[in-house]
Parts: sequence; structure tokens; C-alpha cells
Amino acid sequence: MKNKEFDIVVHGATGFTGRLVIEYLLRQYPAGSGLRWAMGGRSADKLAQVRDELKAPPDTPLVVTDIADAASLQALMARTRLVLTTVGPYQLYGNELVAACAQSGVDYVDLCGEPAWMRQMIDTHEAQARASGARIVFSCGFDSIPFDLGVAMLQSEMQQRFGRAANRVRGRVRRMKGTFSGGTAASLKATMAAAAQDPKVLDLLRNPFSLTPGFDGPRQPSGNKPMFDEVLGLWVAPFVMAAINTRNVHRSNFLLNHAWGRDFVYDEMLVTGPGEKGEAIANAVAADKSMGGDGGPKPGEGPSREERESGFYDVLFIGSNASGETLQVGVKGDRDPGYGSTSKMISEAAVCLLEDAAHPAGGIWTPASAMGARLTARLQKNAGLTFAVEAG
Repeated sequence: MKNKEFDIVVHGATGFTGRLVIEYLLRQYPAGSGLRWAMGGRSADKLAQVRDELKAPPDTPLVVTDIADAASLQALMARTRLVLTTVGPYQLYGNELVAACAQSGVDYVDLCGEPAWMRQMIDTHEAQARASGARIVFSCGFDSIPFDLGVAMLQSEMQQRFGRAANRVRGRVRRMKGTFSGGTAASLKATMAAAAQDPKVLDLLRNPFSLTPGFDGPRQPSGNKPMFDEVLGLWVAPFVMAAINTRNVHRSNFLLNHAWGRDFVYDEMLVTGPGEKGEAIANAVAADKSMGGDGGPKPGEGPSREERESGFYDVLFIGSNASGETLQVGVKGDRDPGYGSTSKMISEAAVCLLEDAAHPAGGIWTPASAMGARLTARLQKNAGLTFAVEAG
């Protein structure tokens, strides 16, 4: 594998998020850094145009791939150790790429937030990925790295301090500024359309254990209504990314042989504040259905550089075990979640999988189960994230 021409091909390099990934790689892993990466997409002309617009070196490799063409896809597999893809919705544009990676032993990372499709890929391709050695890691952006790694860090600290994991963890988004990506909105629409045609998709979307084949854990909080959080003493509202993050966190526990317990309970909510004002904001958030509407960014669109750089997020994780011992961990990001931070996270996930994560064998993994503390350290060093114990 190391004898291949490239370490990473960024598939979708001409799209909005793909361009941000290329900008990050140019800055963090320029020529001479030892990381061999290439820009990938369907059009040589568009790739060359983006290369020049981003002031990348003129010899930056360009890889033209048509995923609908089997020969083109196999040529990609022969040239790279890992494919980083930002081309969603993945249920529309990811099937052939995942299948090729699983068959060819090529590693794969994406930004997927489509749990029904992810389960389909697990059922269809995990055995092949195990056989070939391909490490396939979904959800390497804001959904779900800060949440997956935040819970993993909390659990590691709980085990070190108290000798047992937290069987109850609350994820609470304290503050956040920035828009979700156009790809996220498109994925939601595609998922809703799939659910309307196939009741099995709807069943998977409702099941908090949809990504843990053969395991159904305890009843989980629904998280779909405003509530007063007795632990925080504040009002909280439904958090739009919880539907994917909670599934990934449960899959991490599943892949880690239930290191956090078979009775593990986890939910995510958005903090809206105290008193009547907090309650009013929580109700307004719950009534907002704009994510599934026609407003907001479309795939290929996004906020300005100034808007991305002024964005941020701050998430609190509160863990408690059966003995009543508690711990809190905070995770913060220094850019808007949907674009600025996501582009850095997926880039570092790809590099981490290749350079730091020798442990996972082939299969379909989560960020926490595949890379864990190695990725946490890399994100803190390079990508503007902080992970910190806040209270015991």
C-alpha cells in the first residue's frame, strides 16, 4: 500500500468543502511535508481552475475520476492509499466508492450524516472491508468527531479516576455560531425522500441502535422536545445533529466491546438558557424546521471566510456512573462547525488513519473506535479544537 503514488486523494476537491480541505492541506501539509496528496474530481479543467484559484503549486497532482465508470474507479484505487470524499449526499454519490474501497483494501473517510445509508454500507460491505484490510470511517466532520471523541475522552477519564465508565452521558451544546453545510441539508432531504419510499429506512432512523447490528441497548431519551435539564438547571432544546451523533456514539461503544457498558445511555441537546427566556428559546428552536426547507446554503455554497473564521462551538459532556461519581468534559472548536472546522477535522482524520492509527484492522469504524486519543491529540495540535476536563 505504501508504494502507491498517493497517500490521499481528495474526491470532490472542486466543491465548497473540498476546496477548504485543499486549502488546509496546502497550509498544513505542503509539498515536502512527506504527505503525498492529490486533488480529485470529475473534470480536469475544473480541478486545474481550483488549483490555480487556491494558488496551489502548478505541479499539484490532479486525479480525474468518474465513479460511475468501473475502470476509472479501479484506476483511483490503484493510485491511492486513502480516499477522502466530500461528495454527498452519500446515499446518492457514495455507493460505488465505498464498494471499491472495501474490495480494494483502500482506506476511506467522509462527512456522512446519513445513518440509514451507513447501516446499508455496514451490512453490505463490512465483511469485505475486513477481508481486504480497508478501514472505512464515516462521519469525520462536525458530525460526529467532537461528540464521538468527547464521549470517548470522558469515558477514558471516568475509567482512570473511578475504575468504571459512565453509564449515563449527556451531551449539551452550550454555544455555537455558524451554519450547517449545504451538504448536510441535502443529505437530510435525500434521507427523508428515501424514508418516504421505504418504511425500513424510517425504522432505522427511529432506532438509536441502528448502527449496532445485533445489539439493542436500553431505552434512550428521545431528545425531540424542549425540557428543563435538572442537572444543568437550564432549558434545553432538540439538537439537529443528535440523530446521527448519538448513533455513532453507540456504534463506538459497540465496536469497543461495550467498554462503556451495555446499559449505556446517551443523548444530545442544545442549551437555551434559564427561566422563561430559556424556555421560549427552546420552544422556538423545536418549532424551527428550516433545515429541511429550501433556504440556507445549497451543496457547493457556503459562508464567507470571515463568517467561517468568526464561528465556533462549545459542547459539554456530563457523565455519571452507577456509584454516583460524575465528571465533565468540554470540547471547543475555533471555526464555524459546518465548514471551517469540518474541513480541518476530516483532513486530520485522514492523516491520522494513515500515520497514527496502526491498530484498527479492516472494517467500518467510527472516529473514536478507529483513532480515539490519537486523533484527539492531532486535532488539538493542528486543527483548533480543545478537549478538557472541566469538573469532577
